[in-house]
Amino acid sequence: MPFYVLFDTETTGNAEEDRVIQFGAMIFNHKGEIECYDELCSSDVEIKLEAMEVHNITPDLIVNKPKATETNFYKRLEELNNQENYLIAHNINFDMGMIEKEGFINSYQIIDTLRCAKHLFPEMPYHRLQYLRYALELYKQEQNEAMKHNITIKAHDAIGDVLVMKLFLSKLVGKCREIYPDYNPMEKLVDLTKTPVMVKTFRFGKYRGKDIAEVALEDPGYLNWMRSSMENLDEDLKYTLDKVLG
Repeated sequence: MPFYVLFDTETTGNAEEDRVIQFGAMIFNHKGEIECYDELCSSDVEIKLEAMEVHNITPDLIVNKPKATETNFYKRLEELNNQENYLIAHNINFDMGMIEKEGFINSYQIIDTLRCAKHLFPEMPYHRLQYLRYALELYKQEQNEAMKHNITIKAHDAIGDVLVMKLFLSKLVGKCREIYPDYNPMEKLVDLTKTPVMVKTFRFGKYRGKDIAEVALEDPGYLNWMRSSMENLDEDLKYTLDKVLG
């Protein structure tokens, strides 16, 4: 019987040297049994002010907390680390990168709810978790769900985000059953996670709102510059630029 591990991290920042300072997670199985984890952890890396601004975790809050690898969640993460189980996060590459810095070597099947959202809800202009929270009216369900598990909901808090992700995962499963009725929905979400998304329009920069394929014809030099110079492009936009530039 598989376990589904939904998790989120808060960190000291977004750079190579940064580390995890909070885990939020919900682990459930087909029996409906749920384990919740909401743990702060210490780090030798100083928390950047920009990170504090987002998650409100200050240095005094992590004094004398266990290291990331000593948390109950991390130990459970390692215990369940096999191909039968699923590891799930929104923009999972970021969170996976963070736990890999702690020595984690993955054997789970992976589901990225961000990429799956792009595949299954292409009409949405944005796929950020908080945007989806309101666009799909998940906020109307979250308080009842939170009370069941004694969770306090806060934006940009690891366990609060995981609760929203759990509600969104149900939407993804329902959408999979609707679009791909002949497939196991969880297996299809794994497949979609592995499948890059062609991005149709720019959502930032001087060509915001314009069709990327049209820009490739009109100003390929700009796209080549973007592809070679912008380090933080997401994987789907990189894939799209490589395709349209031939």
